[in-house]
Amino acid sequence: MSATRADELRSAGLRVTQQRLAVLDAVRRLPHADTDAVIQAVRADTGEISHQAVYDVLKALTDAGIVRKIQPLGHIARYEGRVGDNHHHVVCRGCGAIADVDCAVGEAPCLTASQSNGFVIDEAEVIYWGTCAQCRTTD
Repeated sequence: MSATRADELRSAGLRVTQQRLAVLDAVRRLPHADTDAVIQAVRADTGEISHQAVYDVLKALTDAGIVRKIQPLGHIARYEGRVGDNHHHVVCRGCGAIADVDCAVGEAPCLTASQSNGFVIDEAEVIYWGTCAQCRTTD
């Protein structure tokens, strides 16, 4: 058990369990992984874990702000351990690969809305779409 990860769970108000630590480790090793990839990684590391247990842990970690859930339009949910820096993503229209894109300009939330409609804006989520290098070479 990593003391750092355990402390992170505790400070977020979560009980430290082997399943939570294993799922958190898998998400951090596999940025933008879907649930099936997380399940496979956890099973390879620790043995059996149910789908429901992984879904429950991912929800708890997401709700606690330790993990970020992203779900580009038309794609299944993906999870990443990079949180708190308001970065964005680029998605390949061909294969669905996802990569991080740092803030384009300025300070968080990176973009200034033309109007706030009375909201206090604290985050901007931008998804860029395009074609990755691998898909461009196969066309």
